[in-house]
Amino acid sequence: MQDNGLVKLSQIIYEYCGLRFAERLYLLKEKVSKRVSELGLTHWEYCKYIEKSPSEWDVLVELLTINETYFYREENQLNECCSYVLSLMMRENRNRPIRIWSAACSSGEEPYSLAMLIQETGKFLPGSVEILATDIDKMVLRKAKKGWYHHGSFAFRRTPEHLLKKYFLNEDGGYQIIPSIQKMIQFQHLNLLDQDNISQLGDVDIIFCRNILIYFDYVTTKRVIRSLHQNLAAGGYLFLGHAESITDMTLGFKKVDSDKTFYYRKESDQNETVQCISG
Repeated sequence: MQDNGLVKLSQIIYEYCGLRFAERLYLLKEKVSKRVSELGLTHWEYCKYIEKSPSEWDVLVELLTINETYFYREENQLNECCSYVLSLMMRENRNRPIRIWSAACSSGEEPYSLAMLIQETGKFLPGSVEILATDIDKMVLRKAKKGWYHHGSFAFRRTPEHLLKKYFLNEDGGYQIIPSIQKMIQFQHLNLLDQDNISQLGDVDIIFCRNILIYFDYVTTKRVIRSLHQNLAAGGYLFLGHAESITDMTLGFKKVDSDKTFYYRKESDQNETVQCISG
């Protein structure tokens, strides 16, 4: 017999953050069973509890989200952004810093990787590039802000040794990001379905929203991409995960194909595909 409380819980989760468990109720049950038992509630009562105690969303989101990430993940995209796209933007006349948004930053490996690679180029003065990093999970954001990672962490599985020595300090059995890199990044709690808060971020020039759309259905993906498009400055760039594509969504992006990766550029003409060989 179907658990109506679990069905209801899957519905409110979908409405809140876009994660879909309607066809995987068994998985949702596994993720929340311990918490529901701790509170001595049924699934139905837990739904009511969340309505009365909105702070419970912080606990629930932590249980639901997958925060598997590491430094220099999909490094071809990171290199494309830092060595090519940023160089293009640097040539433009602008009266503000270039702004990069890491839209699902998890525990911080992606924005820190970007900051380190930007430093490695030697082309940008302090303050000329700003990185905004957001996530829905407050716990991983606290870890990201701290910038400390255990020596045995899988986060370093692809980190070049020379960069590890250059940008991390050996502290308390782990590696601590150096202050100059931390200063480049502003961390902020954000739900990608919260259009009001997203609009308050202002224009950004480059968005990394990687490996999160795979957890959304078509409707939610389209909704999120529309929000990103609105916040992206004219001619700005969007980087998605290698398994994610929006080519079938006519939402104002052109696909950019480089030697080793692909990404998207905000354009008025939605139909043309750009072929671009990076220098």
